[in-house]
Order: sequence, then C-alpha cells, then structure tokens
Amino acid sequence: MESLGNKLRETREGKGISFDQVGLDTKLAARYLQALEKEDFSKFPGETYITGSIKSYGAYLELDVNELLAMYHALKIQEQPIPVDQLLRRPFALPKVAIVAGIVIVVFGVAAAVFFLARGFTIGGRVAAAEGIAQAPRLPAEHIMSGDSFEHRFFQGDSLLLFPPLELPSEGYDWYYRLELLDVAGNEVIIGTPRGPIAVDLSRHASVDFYADGVFDRLRVTAIDFARNNPSMGAHLRFERYTAMSVVLEMHTVAAGGASVTGQSQSAVIFSSPNPHPFTLQADFTGGNMFRWEVLFEAARPGRNERFFQRLDELTIPNMHNGVRIWTSNAQSARFQVIGGGRVVPVEIGGPGEVVVADIRWVLGADNIFRLTLARLET
Repeated sequence: MESLGNKLRETREGKGISFDQVGLDTKLAARYLQALEKEDFSKFPGETYITGSIKSYGAYLELDVNELLAMYHALKIQEQPIPVDQLLRRPFALPKVAIVAGIVIVVFGVAAAVFFLARGFTIGGRVAAAEGIAQAPRLPAEHIMSGDSFEHRFFQGDSLLLFPPLELPSEGYDWYYRLELLDVAGNEVIIGTPRGPIAVDLSRHASVDFYADGVFDRLRVTAIDFARNNPSMGAHLRFERYTAMSVVLEMHTVAAGGASVTGQSQSAVIFSSPNPHPFTLQADFTGGNMFRWEVLFEAARPGRNERFFQRLDELTIPNMHNGVRIWTSNAQSARFQVIGGGRVVPVEIGGPGEVVVADIRWVLGADNIFRLTLARLET
C-alpha cells in the first residue's frame, strides 16, 4: 500500500512544485510540509494540527483528502503496540451460576430505574423526576480556520484556531492564534483574542491586528446573527483574514474631473499587474450607511450614485476599467472586497463611525507596472 508521505512527495514533485511555492500558496510552514512527507508527526503540537495540515496540503495538490486521512489513520494504527500480555492471558472462567445471577441483577436494576424515572420518587422530602435530572454540560468546541475565511455558530467557550497564520522571519511567535467567544452581553458579542477582548454587534465589525504592526495577519470579525442577552443561543460569526490596505502615508496627487487635488492621503496597493484589467467592487452592509459612488473616466457610466443602505443590503459595482470614487458615512458598517484577475481581496476602508472618501484606481508606476491602489482622500 502506498504511504502517505510518498504520495504527497511524488505528487508535489510530479507537478514541479517546491516547498517554498507550496508555503507561499497555502501559508503552511515548510517544516510542517517536510514533516508530512517524512511522516514525522512529532513536529506537530497536536492531532488537530496534523489532520488540518493534511487537508490543506492534500487539497492544494488536488488529491483525495479522505483517502489521505485514511492513510494517516492506518499509520497511527500500525504504530500502536500489540497488547501481547492480554492476548496470552487466559480468560477467567465464571461459573454458570454467577453469570445467571449477574443477568438477573442487571435486568432488575434496569426495570427499577425505568419505574422510578417514570413515576418519580421521594428522597428526603424532594421529588426526583425524569424531567428534573440535569443534563450533562456542553463541552466547548474547537474550530480550525486554515483558509482566508471561516463562518460558523459559536457558543460560549467555543474557540477558533487560525491555522496556520502568516509567518514572519522573526522568532518568538506562536504558530497559531486562538480566539474564544466569551459572552453575549446586551447588544454585543465579546470575543477574546491574543490582543485582548473585542466587541462586535449587528451594526459593526471589528479588526484584530495580531502583530500590532498594521500590516501582517489581520482578521476581520463580523457578527451575522445572535440573540440579545441570551448567551445560550450563541452567535453566528464570520472571520476573514486580510492584509491591511491603509498602511502607507504618502503625498499623493489625484486627478478629479480634470483638476488636481494635492494633499496628504493614505494609500496602499491592492494588487499589481503588467496591464490594467477590469475589477469589481462588492459591499455587504452590516448597518445603516449613506453611500455614494462614481465610476471614474468612463463616458458610458457618468455621474454620481447615492443610496442609503441598511443591514443585510448588498452592492456590486462591476467591470470598472479605470477606477471608482466612494463616499461612506460609516466606514465599518460595510465589508468591502475587490475582485479582479482571479483574485478576491478584502479591503478595510476606515474605522467605526468614520466618514471616508477614497479612490480605488489603477496607477502606472515608474517601473511600468500597473497597481490597483486604495487612496483615502482628505474630507
């Protein structure tokens, strides 16, 4: 039977893919990829992380993930020691009388339990009925986010592991992050993070910057649905990983209807391309927002559009060739993403309650490379 490690290695080599390329595409660390191909599972901190890595690596190589997991479990069974002492031990022979007596006792005990549960019985003046028996407490669930997004209903104590995070060359960081649903208090959902607790509600989301650098490995948390003041109902949450867009301060000149407006603005690159290509802007609103937009430099789509959006409203501005200017009355009451060139990039526009004007447009750099940039304009 073909081994798990050989199957992964031969498939990767057959596709001509290096460990560095796999790590870049999947965000799996090279040391864990090598450990999988060598079947050295001691490198992993736990069973959950082994199976998560196998799923991510197998899906990337376009292999049957269920088959890979079956191969892994077969390896684990082979590693278990054979209980020789128990196999050689002679079974203890019970007398037939003892066996019959045991069966009678079990049957009598089951009948008595059914009778007392159905009728109820009094102990020390208290009635213990079937409906009064407490249910076993629910054990907290642990979920894994191995891609760029994860959505699920969480209950108090449930946690999410981001696996694996974007790795940096510096040392001293854990290789996964843990978030936990702490409480549903009033109109807010409280979530514990490595950087401290955050609160989200149905009208706003929150961002977590794990490295506190404004750039790497940021996470957006959105509450899709929850019952106010009722933690037992849990909360439907969505988590989205992204790289911060508004991180570079620079002097920027923006063409606006033939005129030039020069001032300090925040801008960042969404993605680059040798040639500009059409892109689409999507917005999912989580609260009230007066939103305006204007497609730039396209005669067939002149003028400004304006609309008041409410929670659960959606907007798609498709196939823009040059750019778009947007105005928002509450930058964090909407989730934005840019789609183009086969990529989907979440975009953070601003903070809660912040009024923002921004351009998303193609810019030709001095190196003759086009970059789709997000530039916040002064209001």
